[in-house]
Amino acid sequence: MSASEIERSERLHGLDALRGGTLLLGVVLHASMSFIPAPIWIVSDERQSVGAGVLFFAIHIFRMATFFLLAGLFAHMMLGRRGVGGFLKDRFIRIGGPLGVFWTPVMAAIIAVLIWSAARQAAGAPMGPPPHPPTYTLLTIPLTHLWFLWALMLFYVAVLILRAPFAMLDREGSWGRTVDRAIAALATPWGSGVLGAPLAAALWAEPNWAPFFGIPTPDHGLVPNLSACVGFGTVFVFGFLLDRRRDLLAKLEGWAPVNLILAVAAGTALLVLAGGPAPSIIPVTDPATKAMAAAALGVATFASAFAAVGLALKFFAGHSALRRYLADASYWIYIVHLPMVMAGQVLIQDWAMVWPVKLTVVVAGVLAVSLITYELLIRHSFMGRWLNGRRVPWRRKPDAELAPAE
Repeated sequence: MSASEIERSERLHGLDALRGGTLLLGVVLHASMSFIPAPIWIVSDERQSVGAGVLFFAIHIFRMATFFLLAGLFAHMMLGRRGVGGFLKDRFIRIGGPLGVFWTPVMAAIIAVLIWSAARQAAGAPMGPPPHPPTYTLLTIPLTHLWFLWALMLFYVAVLILRAPFAMLDREGSWGRTVDRAIAALATPWGSGVLGAPLAAALWAEPNWAPFFGIPTPDHGLVPNLSACVGFGTVFVFGFLLDRRRDLLAKLEGWAPVNLILAVAAGTALLVLAGGPAPSIIPVTDPATKAMAAAALGVATFASAFAAVGLALKFFAGHSALRRYLADASYWIYIVHLPMVMAGQVLIQDWAMVWPVKLTVVVAGVLAVSLITYELLIRHSFMGRWLNGRRVPWRRKPDAELAPAE
């Protein structure tokens, strides 16, 4: 293996660790919501704090943008290895399949936790009649936390459709060279402002946008909202095209401190404009405030994603058996975590402990159960091949050169 190939492999270990980290942070994000002093979650803890709001805000700003950037990069990588047919087959099995299979049991588990919570609150008193079951349509069906799988499928199809005419017409590579130069110019701190401008414009057009919650989550309906399509779609396409210029990863690594400072500055400005760490669920109406908040979120979204990628390349480039294991397990953990998080929140909501301890208890409990089930049921079975693209035998030697799971 050449030096450049070794460097390429080591860098992908860092990106794979980051991809897994974004999914695992979803557990912390959802677990923190019961401690935020605002009626934003179905479980409300007695020990609430603005500190939980800051934690939620910091994670929410960069997590999914970073995930979709990496998803775009890995998608281009897989497309180059397997071709369009192999790519679509793999994505349908490993992304579309889990959405179709796990949505029903996850939704049933969430409903069961809600019923249990209502019974606990009734404390033995007669419970009122259950509400009428909602009528769902394609525009209102709750995708829950699995919405990102549906969004990925849409982005995969969209990027293949957009790519097809350029691939046919660009026989001499002139368009490709132009795109490569544009990506090189955008993979910089000032590129965050350019890439964030369409997102800011889309947020400006949102009639009921609450800045504290960042990009509105497209978790209801099969037609994502405009801001999510623009924001997550732009970062996905950037990651897709970034894989054409893998040398630019070193550039992002070098710019990581500047991007981090820019992300913190823009994020802080957004938090102030949103009313502070105690979140306001009231949509912003002042035009000047809305414009500044939208611009701040646009910059913070891309600067934080760039910073996360650069820092992962810098500190997690080498192979680590533990990081690789957690990256593999993160997909399963994210799929099953939400009902368990809710159950944990219900169980401890009356405990007389400070919120950081209670948060740690919920997160640790969810991770313990998820990792045990992953090891016993998923990793070494056909489920491991389905979710991770490979089945790991019960006894095997660690392989430092394995490519990351897309």
